Amino acid sequence: MRSFTRIRTALAACLLAGALALTGCSILGEESDGPSQTGQRDETGADAGAGSEADVPYDVVPLLKPGKKYFGAAVDGAPISMKGVDTYTKMVGKQPNLIEYYAAWGDGFDATGVRNAWGEGAMTLMSWEPFDTPIADIAAGKSDAYIKEYATAVRKLNLPVVISFADEFNGHWEKWGTKNVTPKDYVAAWRHIHETFIDVGASNVIWSWSPNIVNPVKSVKLKPYYPGDAYVDWVGLIGYWTIAEDNAFDSVFGPTRDQVRTFTKKPMILLETAAMAGERRRADIRNLFAGVAADDDMLGFVWFNHKKRADWRLEASPLALKEFKRLAADDSFGFDVRKP
Repeated sequence: MRSFTRIRTALAACLLAGALALTGCSILGEESDGPSQTGQRDETGADAGAGSEADVPYDVVPLLKPGKKYFGAAVDGAPISMKGVDTYTKMVGKQPNLIEYYAAWGDGFDATGVRNAWGEGAMTLMSWEPFDTPIADIAAGKSDAYIKEYATAVRKLNLPVVISFADEFNGHWEKWGTKNVTPKDYVAAWRHIHETFIDVGASNVIWSWSPNIVNPVKSVKLKPYYPGDAYVDWVGLIGYWTIAEDNAFDSVFGPTRDQVRTFTKKPMILLETAAMAGERRRADIRNLFAGVAADDDMLGFVWFNHKKRADWRLEASPLALKEFKRLAADDSFGFDVRKP
């Protein structure tokens, strides 16, 4: 799956190495303690050799479509604190290996959180939300200084991360949604961000293009918003089981999956999902696990374990939690991302 952009990154990394050796650079985020790129690191992400930070970027290719499913979670406080993840692990009986968190456009790179998660065998997935910056301005280069600093910090830490920029763009409820942003501007902004990361050598990013499921916005077509296969690694679907709709997996995710498959074959992941608390929750959870397991192109899921607009937390439904724990024991879900 090595695309032109990943080959191009290797060249950019070489140029970056020379530039850093001559001039140094200012990094947004943490102090300089990322792993060296001798290709050797211990399970916490610490250096096992004395290489230069500008050497070979972390190879994310084995993580793009691993042999087992991602078993992800979004929990309070993570990944800057992993206490919530540890509690979640005890509750469901398995360590999540993909930790989702949310960051506003303008925030610095959370290198500490990325290291925290990596130390427990998990990769981070950041939902990057441009609340107060117009998408058109990003596309026009007005945030370039910020993007370059952020990308440089990501490259410097040099651990794999997933970035989902301006997700749910096909909905009208987000500031970057259909009421305020054209598909042309969205695609231009996405490509501009991606190209800036490549230019500084930050190929240790997995890029997840993440629409909301089309069920509530059937009139909005997804293809015009797609940046292109050269700019996307995963398609991250965002959708929830609600009591107002049929709970079959294909009813919830099928229409979106089928539409996406008309223009890309990139692997999919349920970037954000959960089931509404109630009598049907156990059945919804069974459908979640079965649906993901049945599709070889479905990489896994991230359970949104928050109380927001509804109580999506597993602990809110003891019987459903018991069912979730039973199904999570399946060895095909979860793996140590440090050893894909």
